[in-house]
Amino acid sequence: MQNTQDKPSFEFVALMAALMSIVALSIDTLLPAISHIGESINSQDATDNQMLVTMIFLGLGVGQLFFGPLSDSIGRKPVVYLGILVFVVASIICLAAPNLEWMIAGRILQGIGLSTARTISISIIRDMYKGDLMAKVMSFVTAFFILVPVVAPAFGKLLLDVANWQAIFYVQLVLTAMVGLWFWRRQPETLHPEYKIPFTSHLFMDGLKELLRFKETVAYTIVSGLVTGSFLVYLSASQHIFEDQYGLKEAFPYIFAGLAISIGLSTLLNGTLVLRFGMRRLSTMALVGFCSVALLYVLLFWPSPTNPNVFVLVTFLSLQFFCLGFMWGNFRSIAMEPIGHIAGIGAAINGFFSTVIAIPIASLIGKYVDERVLPLFLGLAICGLLSLVIVFILRKSKRMAVVR
Repeated sequence: MQNTQDKPSFEFVALMAALMSIVALSIDTLLPAISHIGESINSQDATDNQMLVTMIFLGLGVGQLFFGPLSDSIGRKPVVYLGILVFVVASIICLAAPNLEWMIAGRILQGIGLSTARTISISIIRDMYKGDLMAKVMSFVTAFFILVPVVAPAFGKLLLDVANWQAIFYVQLVLTAMVGLWFWRRQPETLHPEYKIPFTSHLFMDGLKELLRFKETVAYTIVSGLVTGSFLVYLSASQHIFEDQYGLKEAFPYIFAGLAISIGLSTLLNGTLVLRFGMRRLSTMALVGFCSVALLYVLLFWPSPTNPNVFVLVTFLSLQFFCLGFMWGNFRSIAMEPIGHIAGIGAAINGFFSTVIAIPIASLIGKYVDERVLPLFLGLAICGLLSLVIVFILRKSKRMAVVR
């Protein structure tokens, strides 16, 4: 792929962030409405209703397997338009859903449509940048992207107060159309004709074989899945934790926003530091901190039969999420760096396997976050430690290869 390596414009960063933000918007604006939707479709089990969050990630993972290779064949922009069309159909299904099963089907289909926004934005960035500069661009894009989780739950609650949960889906449709129009008018196609790959039945397998040649890509794909899975537990259970366990229904959107800010700040800081210290060093240090915070919580509150004070919980979560800001963009950039020649299918396979790893982790741990928050931090600690082991094994193998 052609790499311009020019300094990214503010509009480019904002547009890529807006494209990725459609995903966060579809997840986070719905969080305050989960219990209301459950009542409307006769689903009263809070853990079952968490699937309204986790299942959209299944669609995000599966959709990439088709749309990623397709974007390497027909271009980035047409695939984004196709994804928006699928999202519109899926939203209509959600609005008309009579029960939990239909709602979950609609959410999975929403994820399939939204997978184009997430995958293609990463492919476009990889088309234009590489190495630490790509990590820098990803950091700034993610920092803008984090603004959506900051305001989305409060925005969702506002819509819930003045209208109903259906209004959330209508607003999502309008905002998605606006981003799509902006993308159509201002973003040029980044896949040059000479780099197009014919769309064939064996394209995925060819891409997978090529990806498996790069140990670093495989390792950081697994690590991304482990870390994302542990975070997904929080994302799907946050409404239950703060509204049911702590009785803070009115304050929940603001607590969620405050925690999102901690990720945004560290992501922005990563963007300023990554060219100086490198994405591998920063992400490894953050991963060590991520594990340490989770382990400290487990050690302190394992004997206690109840949750700690909410301020203590928010402090630990803030520290945990501050570490995440140095991990997500860097992990994805490290994984994508060796596979720029198959950026579309590479981003798709990376995203798919990260999601396939993340969803079972989130579902398994989420079942135990019923009366206490401890299982969440235990899951964060285990996933973080497994990730550290993978990173250190990779580094050891690379050192041995150099010695040989």
